[in-house]
Amino acid sequence: MTRNLFEQEMHRLQDEILELGSSVEQSLLEVVSALRRRDTTAARKIEAHDEVINKKRFAIEESCLTLIATQQPMARDLRVLAAILEVITELERMGDYVKGIAHIITLLGPEPLPPDLLDHFDTMASQATRMLLRSLQAFLAGDAVAAKAIPRDDDEVDKLYNLIYRELVNQMIANPDSIDHATHLLWVAHNLERFADRVTNICERTLFTATGELMEISSTGDGAG
Repeated sequence: MTRNLFEQEMHRLQDEILELGSSVEQSLLEVVSALRRRDTTAARKIEAHDEVINKKRFAIEESCLTLIATQQPMARDLRVLAAILEVITELERMGDYVKGIAHIITLLGPEPLPPDLLDHFDTMASQATRMLLRSLQAFLAGDAVAAKAIPRDDDEVDKLYNLIYRELVNQMIANPDSIDHATHLLWVAHNLERFADRVTNICERTLFTATGELMEISSTGDGAG
């Protein structure tokens, strides 16, 4: 494979990462909308769509491994391919969180959902998807500065998770009959919070491709070894 063909294949992989990321992003927004509507039919479709996300992830992985095996890339090219393998794994796990929320929708009983709680879920999902889009743009551009800044936005998601957690725990204490229902909603909040956490892992891979160093990024944007 000539260098031009290798670069073409790398560009194709980048396009496929964006496509996979877009699919995960859209699924999260759709599942939060389905939760608000209590739309179990939509929820089951979103659950089934997780298989499409998984297949896309494995196809990208196979392409990366083929390039590594046949081209024996060195230096930054190898770092980028190794990072792509990590990024698509993170995206696939984000898809699992979406699938989990979709399944919860099918388990919820007829109890009404507080409007403010649904608003919190919407805000968490919107923030998480914005972070995801920016993280993928930074990854593909090799933008270490942007990658270090993005995790700071996770603070808003964490604050909402903590607020929801306290409210639902207090509800369970006040009304033990609501424990099952509240526990399901806690898992929705947990999955949204974990979805956003995965974005930080993508940002760390951007730093790896740009600098060759593996480091953790805190929510304040400071790197730690």
